[in-house]
Amino acid sequence: QVQLVESGGGLVQAGGSLRLSCSGSGSTFRIHTMGWYRQAPGKERELVATITTGGSTEYADSVKGRFTISRDNAERTVDLQMDSLKPEDTAVYYCHARNILNNNNYWGQGTPVTVSS
Repeated sequence: QVQLVESGGGLVQAGGSLRLSCSGSGSTFRIHTMGWYRQAPGKERELVATITTGGSTEYADSVKGRFTISRDNAERTVDLQMDSLKPEDTAVYYCHARNILNNNNYWGQGTPVTVSS
């Protein structure tokens, strides 16, 4: 069982930066693929970025070159550095964990990000 708590959301002007952080509980954090998803008003939840247990990363095309995902297994955290933010990045951002052994999925409660133009 993994519990996830996000922090770092807020209001920022276009072109600015925010850093989201997700703190995970449990001793099995390191065997979870971690990811960030987002859901804008009236839209479906979409993948933003993932990072595997080995540190390999993948990004949605819309955020490549602007967002960076990282993890610290010792601290049980996964961060999302968001630079050059655009109004279309406005959404609730959710932390996600998937256990690579049993495929159990876990979600955080979400943190809102608003980018003003």
